[in-house]
Amino acid sequence: MPRINPYTLQMQITRMFEQGQSLFATMKVQDWLKERNEDPHAYDILFHQKPAPPGSGEVLVVEIELRRKDGKPVDSWLQEQANQHA
Repeated sequence: MPRINPYTLQMQITRMFEQGQSLFATMKVQDWLKERNEDPHAYDILFHQKPAPPGSGEVLVVEIELRRKDGKPVDSWLQEQANQHA
């Protein structure tokens, strides 16, 4: 049974970047894709650091970009879920 995590994937990835653990961010997204019955090897995973929205209490936010290696478009639902805010 999958673990229930109260934090969104984007929040977890942002925290990893803040703590200097960005090396593990790709593995985290790959695990997240596996949980959604997606083949993680079918995707290129890119991270974009951006300033956090004013009033959020955060310094930066990391946006996750998924690109299919076969050139097909990424399912918009999957891309939205990857960057879902709390």
